[in-house]
Amino acid sequence: MISASPFVIIENVRESVDYYQSVFGGEIKVLNEHNGKLLHAELHLGSSLIHFSDDYGRGAKTANVSIIMALESEEALRAIYGRLVEDGGKVQVELQKTFFGALHGQVSDVKNGIIWVFNYFAGN
Repeated sequence: MISASPFVIIENVRESVDYYQSVFGGEIKVLNEHNGKLLHAELHLGSSLIHFSDDYGRGAKTANVSIIMALESEEALRAIYGRLVEDGGKVQVELQKTFFGALHGQVSDVKNGIIWVFNYFAGN
């Protein structure tokens, strides 16, 4: 089986995965920790995962990172979108019904500037 998952390089893995778990839910899997610093972790969301890696002092550059999420309900989408906005995230695309049949919205988070792209397709 082949799968693909985002690999996001950030400055503070522990703070970030804890924050994203509080927003999206899911389970954190610690992959590498050294002298109390979390270097690699995965956030498992359903059958998907997002891998987070420390930037090792090179400077994280998430300005061009977007992660698309398909949500299981309109309520889940609205809750996550709302939480990111309440936490200071910048709305990139207001929640809206689209020509392609989804409730769609985009928010860049205040934590790392990642753009989260959300879709919910009713009836799927």
